[in-house]
Amino acid sequence: MNLKQAIEGKEYAILDIQTNDEEFNAFLFSLGCYAGEKITVVSQQRKGCMVAIKDSRYHIDQQLAQAILIG
Repeated sequence: MNLKQAIEGKEYAILDIQTNDEEFNAFLFSLGCYAGEKITVVSQQRKGCMVAIKDSRYHIDQQLAQAILIG
């Protein structure tokens, strides 16, 4: 499942980032978003979702949310 399918307020583990774009991977890594890290969807929005990673919150757009696989 990806972030767009996540239940608000539930903590998930990031399983994989499905992209071949190295710049995209580096950006997500700088946010602390990588396989094995915990992520919580704070709220689902029409254009993406608000997530909590470690002690920070970020807005992730739909394209990014669909590339982040969680479990």
